[in-house]
Amino acid sequence: MEKSTNYYNTFIEVAEDCLLTKAEIPIERGNKKTVATIQFYKIKENPYLYSSDDIVFDIYVSKNAVECDDIEKEKALFFSKGQPCLRCSPLPKRYGWGIHYNAEGKIAIYAIESDEYSKLKVDAELKHLKAMRSSRK
Repeated sequence: MEKSTNYYNTFIEVAEDCLLTKAEIPIERGNKKTVATIQFYKIKENPYLYSSDDIVFDIYVSKNAVECDDIEKEKALFFSKGQPCLRCSPLPKRYGWGIHYNAEGKIAIYAIESDEYSKLKVDAELKHLKAMRSSRK
């Protein structure tokens, strides 16, 4: 049975312990793409094109250099176990980006200081979740 990380009509707000008032663009570390940089550019450059499952699986494939003849079989195997959703992403936890899921489960990101973020934060039509805290306090 596949376990999904997707949400629908949902807004993931920046984590309570994120100290930023202006979103930051994640940077690579030592010429290596990080989870945050991969997520940021894939979502920012393609708003509402990908689902959370697409992004989470893409990170797995790129970070683990997965080469497979049957990518759908590999994806089914990957999602046969529970995977962390984007509430755990560094984008809303550390970098100040809210994640909006539309009715089809496709996602876009919005900077905490943007008008769009402010509108989504008070949209009563959406389910609201906070990103996971970085600290355990």
